[in-house]
Amino acid sequence: MSRRARLRDRCAASTAHDGPADAVLVSSPANVRYLTGRAAPGSVLLLGPDGHDTLVSAPGEGPANGAHPADDLRELGVEAPGSPAARGEAGTDGDAAVAAARLAERGGARALAVEEHHLTVARHRALTAAAPSLHLADLGPAVEQQRVVKDEEEISALRVAAEITDQALGELLESILVGRTERHLALELERRLIDHGAEGAAFPTSVATGPNAGLPGHRPTDRRVEEGDFLSVRLGARYRGYRCQIGRTFVIGTAPEAWQIELYDLVFAAQRAAREALEPGTECQEVDRAARQVLTAAGHGTALGESTGHGVGLEIGEDPRLSPGAVGKLDACVPVTVEPGVHLPGRGGVRIDDTLVVRPQADGGPELLTITTKELLAL
Repeated sequence: MSRRARLRDRCAASTAHDGPADAVLVSSPANVRYLTGRAAPGSVLLLGPDGHDTLVSAPGEGPANGAHPADDLRELGVEAPGSPAARGEAGTDGDAAVAAARLAERGGARALAVEEHHLTVARHRALTAAAPSLHLADLGPAVEQQRVVKDEEEISALRVAAEITDQALGELLESILVGRTERHLALELERRLIDHGAEGAAFPTSVATGPNAGLPGHRPTDRRVEEGDFLSVRLGARYRGYRCQIGRTFVIGTAPEAWQIELYDLVFAAQRAAREALEPGTECQEVDRAARQVLTAAGHGTALGESTGHGVGLEIGEDPRLSPGAVGKLDACVPVTVEPGVHLPGRGGVRIDDTLVVRPQADGGPELLTITTKELLAL
């Protein structure tokens, strides 16, 4: 069954969050791409009351960026704001969502389910004004929930993204690092991702050295790599829209000091405990607890932050969340990150991130996609 057909069936069975709807408007870019296979910025998808699906493209994009539509997917282009056509009968002012709402109204829809978590207040008002006879209901995270379990085509794209990421990181490790800035290394990594076939970086690449190492979400600075530094790197490739994540920590130049080995071994143990907990049916919070217990026993329980990891796919931060307050259990074929870290203020720290796919033990357990060594290397 196609993804759009599954969404229709789901909406028919459970309806929208605040009432039944006979048409659905999907506006989140990741959700539109998931349901259509198209990367068309600003476009929306309408599942119409007549059973037909229409991709409404934003001005200047053209039908699906020039791609050939599937037989069961109609396409409609929207004129640019201010053009005579946009001001005329369509009344869209160049907004694909408004055009889709009017199309649903003309098709006889009485209620339209929309992604309220994605629409701005102004855009929601514009939909109401453009199609006053429509009742707007909340679709909620129905598409995001459908996206959690990946099919083999999606997992294959994630594998390629991970291979590209491993290649880019491996090449960097073979180069001279001392004296180069965090910012320069981050830019080089992103260039290497492109060179190996990525559409781009999955998220802003983080390179952190010395006292910056191990900081979550560190933005690269002009600090230069020095002998004896911890160097922590976090990056990922985007391939066919799918995003992976890897994080590694190394020591620069000399053999690691005793405190660096001790801290690295601790984070590695926490990461291994969480990876080993990845099994279908496991409570999401149990994965977090596995890593957190290791760090807590060593006096670093608060260093882990809000979560041990999260889902990945068309977005880098998807469900499920591997956190203390997470609700729900893991399913098979769900890709997640496991990314514990500890940062010691003024000294630096360690992060180890992997992307894995949850698999049952009968199939070999969790599938590791990011395979760059986790040995503490002196570069």
